[in-house]
Amino acid sequence: MLTRGSFAWKITVLSSLYFVQGLPAGFQATALPTYLRKEGVSTVLIGFLGALALPWSMKVLWAPLVDGYYWPSLGKRRSWILPMQGLLLLCCAAAALVPHNLPLFLGLALLMNLCAATMDIAVDGLAVDILTREELGHGNASQVVGYKVGMLTGGGLLMWATDSLGFRPLLLAIAGLVGVVLLFTLLWNERSLGPPEAQEEGPYRMAAEAEIPEPTEGKVQQALRLLMETFRKPGSTWVLLYIVTYKTGETLVDVMFKPFLVDAGYMAKIGLWLGTYGMVASLLGSLLGGWMASRWCLWRALLLATVLRAGPVFGEWWLALGNTTDASVLAVTLAEHFFGGVLTTIVFAFMMGQVDSRIGGTHFTLLATLEVLGKAPMGPLSGILVYMVGYKGLFALGSLLSLAVIFVVIPLHRRVTLV
Repeated sequence: MLTRGSFAWKITVLSSLYFVQGLPAGFQATALPTYLRKEGVSTVLIGFLGALALPWSMKVLWAPLVDGYYWPSLGKRRSWILPMQGLLLLCCAAAALVPHNLPLFLGLALLMNLCAATMDIAVDGLAVDILTREELGHGNASQVVGYKVGMLTGGGLLMWATDSLGFRPLLLAIAGLVGVVLLFTLLWNERSLGPPEAQEEGPYRMAAEAEIPEPTEGKVQQALRLLMETFRKPGSTWVLLYIVTYKTGETLVDVMFKPFLVDAGYMAKIGLWLGTYGMVASLLGSLLGGWMASRWCLWRALLLATVLRAGPVFGEWWLALGNTTDASVLAVTLAEHFFGGVLTTIVFAFMMGQVDSRIGGTHFTLLATLEVLGKAPMGPLSGILVYMVGYKGLFALGSLLSLAVIFVVIPLHRRVTLV
């Protein structure tokens, strides 16, 4: 039931916030390159659209500010969530008015990412604050599923619905959805998300009488000091190594899987199989991953998910060896998305379990940034490697790297038992 402090209420709030963050991501991943190409923009410029997501890789630089400075009357996290949602709404609406002014339009798209990335710091910190250890699995499932549904909505459903009306209604629709969640965010406060016994005392108590807190000297330095302390804990090296490498093999293969299917004659089916069936499989996998992380020992769930995720990567190698049929390609595609969803949700629950709640936003943001940076070089590298060794050689290397990560999970057993 959606009662004050209930788990269902927490999930509803978190899902809505992650949904908003997924809207501009879906728009920029699918609708934006399609629109620009229709307008005659060169493929070279479209290839550099990934630079618009730069704030997501750099957000760790201002995460200590988000953790350290806020208005107590609004709440530690809502102090950042509310203005970022408002700015995101304004950016979407403004972009709808200037679609033919390309520099201004792309500048607003960059600002959308800045708002969403900054809000993500606060939302991750909120999740760390309100989720108990037993709730991490389902809580992170709401994170992953909410974000993916936002991407699917912003980059697929709304684009399809507004196709005959033009590009402007798409951005206005996204702005409208952001506005709905903004109104919802105004209806709750952080005390309503904590357990009933903590609503008057403890970490959820807000100093409503202070409109703006006096700046405390050394807030950023304190956050950095606490962050460095977490790295000195036993097993931290293995934690960081796993986060950086667990998607290395998967990304190496996945970036070239679509070109492989095009070369194999499956271009007409990629959108349906990967974009629709694959997304559904990914969402179902995320739900299963949340259940596993909540019901099982987190280390065992992590180990099993890592092993199972390696299977579809080997399957993609098997396809490259000449075993492409409609049934085999569809089966491998569904398995790849399903087990990818399982692993991602469990990994994010694991990461959140490692976080020092005193610097929840900063700590989790750093881990998430390392996760992104770990797989970032694999895209350019895959293009070079496929030119040198072909799809078979590239997929073989990706499969072996996915298998090797399993041996990084084993030392994490002691780390999980310490937290």
